[in-house]
This record gives sequence, C-alpha cells and structure tokens, in this order.
Amino acid sequence: MKHLLKKEKNYSYIEVGEGKPIIVLHGLMGGLSNFDAVLHYFGNKGYKVIIPELPIYSMSLLKTNVKSFAKYLHDFIAFKGLDDVILLGNSLGGHIGLYHTKLYPEKVKALVITGSSGLYESAMGGGYTKRGDYEVIKKKAQEVFYDPAIATKEIVDEVYETVNDRNKLIKTLAIAKSAIRHNMAKDLPKMSLPVCIIWGKNDNVTPPEVAEEFNQLLPDSDLFWIDKCGHAAMMEHPDEFNSILDKWLTDRKL
Repeated sequence: MKHLLKKEKNYSYIEVGEGKPIIVLHGLMGGLSNFDAVLHYFGNKGYKVIIPELPIYSMSLLKTNVKSFAKYLHDFIAFKGLDDVILLGNSLGGHIGLYHTKLYPEKVKALVITGSSGLYESAMGGGYTKRGDYEVIKKKAQEVFYDPAIATKEIVDEVYETVNDRNKLIKTLAIAKSAIRHNMAKDLPKMSLPVCIIWGKNDNVTPPEVAEEFNQLLPDSDLFWIDKCGHAAMMEHPDEFNSILDKWLTDRKL
C-alpha cells in the first residue's frame, strides 16, 4: 500500500486517520512501508497514525546519535501540535522512543516497543557494517526474520545499497556506537508510563532475554510473545501484532 508522503518544513511523514496520535518510529534499515498493516488497521480505529521519516542519514555526523534523533522527534511532535502521544518503535525506533520519553516524559502517554535496541549491544545487527557481496548481505537480511522469504529483493537491495554507500556506512557505525553509549538500563526503572512490549520468540538481533530484561526494568510494562517470529513482528505477523496491540490499548484505556 502506497501512502502519500507529506513534506512540510523539514519533515517528511505519512499520516492516516483521525483521533489519538500514534507516532511510529522505524529502525535503522527499516522503511516506512514496514508499518503498512499498523497504519491501515489503527488509522481506521480512532487513531491518527503518523510515521515520520527519521533523518538517519541526513544529520551531520556529529548529530548522528540516539539523543539527536530523540530531539528531532520532540521538534516534530511540537510542529504537529500533538500531546499525549503513543510512541511505537521497532529496533532503533524503539530506542529513540525510549530516549525521547526519558528527555520529555510529559509528552508521552504510552510506549510500544518491538525488537528494540537500548539494552543489548549487538542490536544493530553487527555484520551489516562490513561491506560484503550481495549474497552475504542477502543472508544477513534474511536472518532478521524467522521466515527468510520476508526479506524480499527490494529489502535486500536497499540494505546492499546502504552498506556500500560510504557516507551511509559511516553513519550506520556512528549510530551503532551511539546505541551502546545510550544504554537505557538505569533510566527504565524511572519510566512510570504504560509500556507494551511485543517480541518475536525467534528474534536473532535482540534475543528474547532482552524483552524479559525490558519487562523487568520497566515499572508498568506488559510483555507479549509472537511465535515463529524474528526481529520485525509487525511485518512478519501483522494481524497478530495488531490484535495484541489493539487489545492492550483497549485494556489500558488508551
């Protein structure tokens, strides 16, 4: 499903639906289309779903870090005039959501994290940062998912292009270092907002014990597992992901 990318001021984003705001935060190698099912489902359920394009490769190298992305998100929320947002992040997007909540707790009503970095050092998919031939990159991309067929040629091509672009490769390394530097373990116990943790039981990038640690450290979290599922639950099992999240939002009156 192709949604129209809105371009306003310095921001590019997709927006669907009306109602309570859910801001979706994509990962390092993740396109906005990874969240098509979330967009369609919740955009018809009384939510305004917004997916901003994060400036992962367009910030200056000095600003290519988790904290700068969290500040960018804060500025975007202010630009859109939103309050009480629900942040939903996958992988690096989850980390940005967590760090934003640490800096600006008054803006965030709830958090949803799936395959999030922030606790686990290898969460950036270590092998991506070495330039490799197409088959090596393809294998790496397939390992992100339980079902390797999810790594379409389009996804593999995009990853291959990223790691063979010197500028993007340098920034990818900068983000990986920043993710380690901005470990959230000491911050999580101070976050009292409701957090929904949805995790693939077969996630090789952020293994299941990472989800368990998030659940232990966050004071008000619920952990849900999806079986036969890797690092991007909302792509591999969109219906199950949406139904878990929908029930959680209802139960929490969000």
